[in-house]
Amino acid sequence: MIEFPNHSRSYDRTRRAVRFWGYDSAMEASFFVDEGALRRLQPDARPDESGFLTAFDSNRERICAAARLYVRGSRGSYDLVAANF
Repeated sequence: MIEFPNHSRSYDRTRRAVRFWGYDSAMEASFFVDEGALRRLQPDARPDESGFLTAFDSNRERICAAARLYVRGSRGSYDLVAANF
């Protein structure tokens, strides 16, 4: 089962998404939640790096719940989009 003990996250300008990490035992998986998803979660978020990181932080529990789409060993990274919320 995937866990999210690491509260680190960063904004990836190239992907226009916030990146965070989950762990399944010793396996690490990267997750990206795109700007559209963050806007759906928090419509009043500022459209800049700081605003998207704040939206992520405010909705971390909901984002981590949606990230349960993780399947062990199937991919190195997972994208969360507005349809996931």
